[in-house]
Amino acid sequence: MGNITSGYDLNLLKAMNALVEEASVTGAAARLQVSAATMSRTLSRLRETFRDAILVQSGRHMVPTPRALQMQPRVNQILAAIGDLYHPRRELDFTGLAPIFRIRAADVVIGPYAEALLRALRVDCPATTLIFTAESSSDDSDFLRQEGIDLYIGATAFLRPEIMRRNLFETRFRGVVRAGHPLLLGDITPQTLVTYDHIAVSRRGRRRGPIDEILADQYGLTRNVALLLTSFYAALQGLSQTDLVLSVPDIVIDASRLDRLGLFAFPLPIELDPVTIFQAWHPRHENDLIHQWLRRTVMQVMCRSHVARESTV
Repeated sequence: MGNITSGYDLNLLKAMNALVEEASVTGAAARLQVSAATMSRTLSRLRETFRDAILVQSGRHMVPTPRALQMQPRVNQILAAIGDLYHPRRELDFTGLAPIFRIRAADVVIGPYAEALLRALRVDCPATTLIFTAESSSDDSDFLRQEGIDLYIGATAFLRPEIMRRNLFETRFRGVVRAGHPLLLGDITPQTLVTYDHIAVSRRGRRRGPIDEILADQYGLTRNVALLLTSFYAALQGLSQTDLVLSVPDIVIDASRLDRLGLFAFPLPIELDPVTIFQAWHPRHENDLIHQWLRRTVMQVMCRSHVARESTV
């Protein structure tokens, strides 16, 4: 089967999907419930069909080739479309259902949206339970693959190609300081911005980010990050007692009532790209009716709330 146009074997695509996701012949064999020898022969057929190694040795492990990673999202789409043909859509019946969804999300999402999402889901299914887990430095793709979580909501760039995603909204950063901060007495420029110590927020423990890159590349400036935290909401607490400067996504600012905290927000004097917040899930859930309902509700709640907040700003 050296020429893929001479015939189609959908089992090859299933095997390729498993091989790329597991990055292991043995793991793919276990997942598809075939012998390792059979999977090894299937890998040989894939290599001949696509004229690509698909998996290559890297030290003690195997890794997908760039072409395999490039093809993976399309393979998932094809398999999902075929699944639709064999399992036609039906009306979702919530009778007797008590779904429990585990969602890994950034605190910028949990704060403004967690309760609103639960209320919206319970309109259709009153027994719904949501369990939110905070982001961590581990690979979110693994939690989705191993069914440790049902959905990821955030902005991480560290997701594997097979993970499916849909954008929800964009958020921009503003600066926050205590009311009466000396920075507010004059024009706020990149030069005055770096005069004061800063707080940075990073779940991966990184002191430098896009703000530092722009300051260095465009202005030759360096800010001093004196405090590094993992949560924007934690960073806001106690800020009014210091002269520290904090850069915060606008969805956190809009949800936090800064006046009650003795804080003031201002536009940053540098051009930062907006951050795209998206939801992501494993392809196995693409055609699951309950999961589709969850994703649809997430989209409705977050997009509607974000548009409403922007209209009041």
